[in-house]
Amino acid sequence: MAFRDWAWLVMLMAAFTLSACGDSDQVTGGPPPIEVGALTLNAQPVTLTSVLAGRTKASLEAEVRPQISGIILEQNFREGAPVEKGQQLYLIDPAPFEARLVQAKAALSRARANLKTAQARAERYQILVDSRAVSRQDFDDAQAQYFQALADVETALAQVETAEIDLDYTRVYSPITGLAGRSTVTPGALVTASQAQPLVTVQQFDPIFVDVTESSRELNTLRRAWASGDIERVDEDAAAIVLYFDDGSRYQHPGEFKFADINVDVTTGTFTIRTTFPNPDYLLLPGMFVRAELVRGRMSKGFLVPARGVSRNAKGQATVMVLDKDNRVEQRVVEAAQLIGQSWLVTDGVVEGERVILEGLQYVRPGVTVTQVNPIEPEA
Repeated sequence: MAFRDWAWLVMLMAAFTLSACGDSDQVTGGPPPIEVGALTLNAQPVTLTSVLAGRTKASLEAEVRPQISGIILEQNFREGAPVEKGQQLYLIDPAPFEARLVQAKAALSRARANLKTAQARAERYQILVDSRAVSRQDFDDAQAQYFQALADVETALAQVETAEIDLDYTRVYSPITGLAGRSTVTPGALVTASQAQPLVTVQQFDPIFVDVTESSRELNTLRRAWASGDIERVDEDAAAIVLYFDDGSRYQHPGEFKFADINVDVTTGTFTIRTTFPNPDYLLLPGMFVRAELVRGRMSKGFLVPARGVSRNAKGQATVMVLDKDNRVEQRVVEAAQLIGQSWLVTDGVVEGERVILEGLQYVRPGVTVTQVNPIEPEA
């Protein structure tokens, strides 16, 4: 091939290469615009709550002890089963107390017989002393014997009543309605009056108390917020309390506020709040660790920002990415006061109508202009 033909071929290939490069640049162009999803903030009323740890406690508890000494003959209940108020739980050997009652009644009959004799004598001496047939001293002695016989009758009556009470104590009854615990004695055991160890403990679980603790510092902060009007106080009677088990599951029945302790624990700086919950199925047992969600108050206007849109900077401050009117990204430090459900309550750093980026955060940085393609509706 001649030199001129080679030169022409090289120029043709160079032209083709340049043309291909130009076409490639035209196809790829610059990077595509960043697309994000943003939530437009609208202030709304927000109910503020506190989740406090606590333990369950029986609403009524009775430690059953014997009032007399004797041998247990019968146990008339099943451990762990419900018992009614007034139901007989134990029988203590009644034989010694029946004998004492018979003895007391006999003493009463004797005292009453002596009273009739003394009364008749006093009445006769009353006639005789008026006619001076007996001395005044004899009459006074007859009167004294009569009054002594009256006192003996009263004493005998009291002894009969005491014997009847002791005999009734041989039947040990439940003082409350509830669930019977483990019996500490069995038939044949010797028990003594007012012994330290209870025979059995009966507890009422429906309703059941839940005692939670709150710091006095939080209480003072809340009171200042109430006083300033930042938070509207909610009547305890109108606010239902939600209970959670230690595994995070929610208890099906709402509770009620009962009272707050008037004293602060000097060692922990906390005070106790007592709440009460219905417990018809006995799912709650005394001593269980639970968490109670109590209503602290209501904020008339607050911003709820989903948690996925809130992050922390190197200083630990809460930040969000917002869009200005030109869709330029700005990082904003905010005050995230409380996590409510899956959203943060933001009380400072944003204003009504601002757009907070929730989707595409991994692709943006402050100062970048983006395209909003997915307006996000507020979460219910």
